[in-house]
Amino acid sequence: MLDRTPKPASAPETAPLGRKLGTITPGQAPRADLTPILEAALPEGVALIQKGVLDGLSAEEIAAGFAPAPGAPVIISRLLDGASAVMDKHKVEANIQRLVTELEDAGCTTILLLCTGKFEALHTRSARLVEPQKVLLPSLAALTQGLRVGLLVPLPEQIDSEGGKFAAFDTPPIAAAVSPYEPANDALAETARALAEAGAEILMTDCMGFVEHHRDTARAASGLPVVLSSALIAKLVAEIV
Repeated sequence: MLDRTPKPASAPETAPLGRKLGTITPGQAPRADLTPILEAALPEGVALIQKGVLDGLSAEEIAAGFAPAPGAPVIISRLLDGASAVMDKHKVEANIQRLVTELEDAGCTTILLLCTGKFEALHTRSARLVEPQKVLLPSLAALTQGLRVGLLVPLPEQIDSEGGKFAAFDTPPIAAAVSPYEPANDALAETARALAEAGAEILMTDCMGFVEHHRDTARAASGLPVVLSSALIAKLVAEIV
């Protein structure tokens, strides 16, 4: 005899609760240029908490607190109004560590640094800290398999100060400087074309400030594939958050 007793409804699957991705920009948060890239990659239900080293600071306060010392390594990042600021890398690093602690206290189990610069002493108590330069460069070196890489870096000074992080490549990359925070694309197109003419076989943007329209410009000008750091790291982090 068939059992026609109604069966209880299956309990719905419960999505993981409380997943939070924290991001830290050396500039000001939220990053209107990077938020769409991150949100497009992240799984549904992941909360995005953004913090910036320069949050709440005026131009005068930024200049007073973060102006580069003579000969110091520098980084550049975006402000809320779309402008950019060049800062002393060492002064920024101490403040990044402060924000790492704040994001851990807020319950973030994964923290993404929105900067491809190389930092020496960042750490967490238990959260995963994703520093793009530690992930992107070995990945690209493996993917390119000996191709000559052309690097688009935002500041001329960084070609020398950040050069040590490119040791993962079998063939030394070629680097050229162009800022992603300038409104016109002419300089980017010219720089990408010059890298191709110098022998680059694939381009990589070595700054999180480069976004999709920069990739389109560089690819059209050079005829080469362009690896967009911001998009690649967003996809990778989405796998672990």
